[in-house]
Amino acid sequence: SASSCCLRLISVPFTSGFALLLVCPIIVSRSTLDTSCKMLANKQVSLQGRQGKAFVKAGSRRSVAITCQAATLRRCSPSAITMPSTSSSFVNSAGLKLQMLRQGARMNRSVKQTTAYKRMDPRMCGIIGIYKHDGNVNVELYEGLLMLQHRGQDSAGMVTTDWEKFKEFKENGLVKDVFADQRLMDSMMGSCGIAHVRYPTAGSSSAQEAQPFFVNSPLGIYLIHNGNLTNTAEMREILNSSRSFFNRHLRTDSDSEVLLNVLADEVHRAHQRCLQTTGCDPNRNKTEFLFEAGATAMRLLKGAYSCLSLVKGVGLVAFRDPFGIRPLVLGRRATPNGDEWCIASEDCAFGPIGFERVRDVSPGEMIIISQEGKLLSRQIAQPQLTPCIFEYIYLARPDSVLNKIPVYNFQLGLGSRLAKGIRERGWDLDLICPVPDGSRPSAIQIAADLGIPYREGLVKNRYVGRTFIMPDQRLREMSVRRKLNAMPVVFEGKNVLLIDDSIVRGTTMSQIVSMVRNAGARKVYLASSAPPVRYPNVYGVDMPTRKEFVAHGLTEQQICEVLGADGLIYQTVEDLIECGHSLNPEIDHFDASCFDGRYVTGDIDDEYLARLEAQGRGAGRNRAGQKASLLDQSAPAGMPSNAKQPASV
Repeated sequence: SASSCCLRLISVPFTSGFALLLVCPIIVSRSTLDTSCKMLANKQVSLQGRQGKAFVKAGSRRSVAITCQAATLRRCSPSAITMPSTSSSFVNSAGLKLQMLRQGARMNRSVKQTTAYKRMDPRMCGIIGIYKHDGNVNVELYEGLLMLQHRGQDSAGMVTTDWEKFKEFKENGLVKDVFADQRLMDSMMGSCGIAHVRYPTAGSSSAQEAQPFFVNSPLGIYLIHNGNLTNTAEMREILNSSRSFFNRHLRTDSDSEVLLNVLADEVHRAHQRCLQTTGCDPNRNKTEFLFEAGATAMRLLKGAYSCLSLVKGVGLVAFRDPFGIRPLVLGRRATPNGDEWCIASEDCAFGPIGFERVRDVSPGEMIIISQEGKLLSRQIAQPQLTPCIFEYIYLARPDSVLNKIPVYNFQLGLGSRLAKGIRERGWDLDLICPVPDGSRPSAIQIAADLGIPYREGLVKNRYVGRTFIMPDQRLREMSVRRKLNAMPVVFEGKNVLLIDDSIVRGTTMSQIVSMVRNAGARKVYLASSAPPVRYPNVYGVDMPTRKEFVAHGLTEQQICEVLGADGLIYQTVEDLIECGHSLNPEIDHFDASCFDGRYVTGDIDDEYLARLEAQGRGAGRNRAGQKASLLDQSAPAGMPSNAKQPASV
């Protein structure tokens, strides 16, 4: 909208010496938000009626200047409130009438949060855990998180332990910013720890929902999670009722907190069974409690979850859902004191910190690394490996190996299969150009197979940070050109084939096509290494609603017209699956639900998807052909904390 709503604080003194603090919603033009806000307040206030109406009477021209930062919800500090001279820049001889909200009304129903814009790429989460015999693990966790930053940029969190105390810190922001304070890093002591980068797929982007999550009973459990539960509402209802062991209270809307409490609830039950049936010593059976709780939790939970946990008295715990939808990889490092362990979403995190890949954590497997460093493993659910194929197309780094499939080789294979379809189209092409960065392997292979020159005609600016405030459509469109620049020296007078790894909403691609044409291209063709995305990925990728997709309800030719291209070709689902099978024949099925609508967990139907859309997932997002850009207008501006003190438990 053309206006934004801000909170203003007005201190109005009474003759009796007391002061009334009015909190008022003021609608102001966005164009004036970058200036100080001045309001006129009267010394005399009359309260009228029990409904809490207050009015400032006319007569005084003294004003209270409220200094506010433009387009944020940050509260004005007391030091920002000053009393200027009687010569005010805002003078209203009749005074300023302020009508308070009715008694019992909530301010947040009347005040809209300022919109923040962020690039709308599919994202999820990344997790890493490290066990060492000696020394602190904080620096290695930090380095590992940097290697997983591509999996989430909204928040980062870490917890370390010496098995007596836990040190925790989490905040919104990139890894390098969240842990920039050397004093903070020095305080994160302990030889074992877990860390997380997040892009919210369930819940909100609030710093409160950054991970790890913690419950102090039983034992003391920290947990981080990559994926998304599909029966969160059902589990939440059980936890909040007498059917749970302790009628648990949940502080957030995050499915990860639900998962943690389901696991904790089952540990309690395992403990009680021990006491009531066999009379065992609970202190000697904590590890067994975790295995039992994990097995029961896997029967209750539905969806995708790869998890790491620190459990006091037990050790570092890792487990993966029975379908293995999200990746989880085990690494080892030999030392004179024995093997040290690392478990991460991708093995690209191992190299910089000296670990070597051992294997994938199996679907339905739980691994426990004891406080002494002994690795224990148990298959606690029947494995049905069905990994998400979108990991290999877009989410994972090309230097990772997931489920014995090298991501780089997979993307080369997609290029070879797509090249066959391009050859059949008979397009007259002068050059092949990738849309940076993920499409490069496929584009290189396509160029090699077709014998057409490969050129880098789109230059990416790697030093443009996230754009939070974009007040109008013109600036939103400008952000595309700040991040990508088309080179006329490459495109002038050429028939160009642009290769992208996937086309989801199409908002970015339609603007790139326009940029390439403006750079002098005669014709612009498009090829997508992925099939058309027609269904939401409910297992942990932030592209939840059907109406967002450029391919929703359209034919390939109609999509081509929407994107403004001269021709368009997609990878087929059959070639996509075959590419995975060729690299690992042991995998019978892949989850390709965002392409074919077949959800491996069996609990997703039209009613479920309709509920997602009704809950507002994807609200405010648009696809190509609508008034939109590659910027998401749905998320509130973040308010990173200035205080960087780890929590101790």
